Amino acid sequence: MTRARGFTLIEVLVALVIVAVGMAALLGTLTSAADSSIYLRDKTFAEWIALNRISELRLAAKRPSKGKTSGEIDYAGRKWRYEQEVVETDVPGVLRIDVRVADAATRAGAKGSSKNDWTVTASGVTGDAVAPPNGTDPDWNGGPFPGEPTGSGGKANEPGATPAPTPTPAPPGSTLPTT
Repeated sequence: MTRARGFTLIEVLVALVIVAVGMAALLGTLTSAADSSIYLRDKTFAEWIALNRISELRLAAKRPSKGKTSGEIDYAGRKWRYEQEVVETDVPGVLRIDVRVADAATRAGAKGSSKNDWTVTASGVTGDAVAPPNGTDPDWNGGPFPGEPTGSGGKANEPGATPAPTPTPAPPGSTLPTT
């Protein structure tokens, strides 16, 4: 009698179990990668919103008022909630700006306002200008800066360059020390 060649039922079942375990591991890895991608996208958007809010406050014509404020913004097709806090620092005339951002839908479901509920927190500073702007823009293409000596190539340290002018004293009421 000749023996039939092929797989037994047990061998087929073992092979199916191995394939099923492998597919489950693969799907778990894909799900984890997708979740990480979504998390990083949300964190990037929240960071951009926080940094944009800090830039808006720094570029505003008037100084931001101290205290907490909050609001909502539409960005990337979603609503985001932000909370900003402006506080005085130890340096006179300098304010610290802390901005916290989270997805509005996620934030609405949060019970308390713990620091961990926010997707991202960014900080920046703003303050009094060092000197009043003089209205002259520097030449960023390699030319001398306004008021810089223009001797040989505009470099103050090169031989033959004209000496730098004596600095003028700070205007009255300035917080800078004068020498």
